[in-house]
Amino acid sequence: MKHNRITLSLGIIGLAALILMLNLLSPSDIGPLGVLLFFTTVYVTIFGFITFLMESFLRIAFRREKLRNKDYLYSAVLSFGPIMFLMARSFGAISLWTTALIIIFLILAEFLVKKRV
Repeated sequence: MKHNRITLSLGIIGLAALILMLNLLSPSDIGPLGVLLFFTTVYVTIFGFITFLMESFLRIAFRREKLRNKDYLYSAVLSFGPIMFLMARSFGAISLWTTALIIIFLILAEFLVKKRV
């Protein structure tokens, strides 16, 4: 339970930082490190959100009170999907083919987590 509070708190802080970044800065002003910081805050925010959703689902469906380490890894891999969509969108390469490749990558990464851990 302690890990989930930290994850949720970091997600909320990341969301606040993301809102501030989007309202106060432009991509030309922020530079390469700012873009890296942007993608990192997006990832942290999405990770907190997906972890919260996963905990809620596991509590309702399986009546589990705590998340296991494997559940956090599932959340971490799943959180990378929107980052890949954002990167593809920034290159202007969103198509059905790109979406299918991102989904295949996520399925393979989740399968690797299932088999390895």
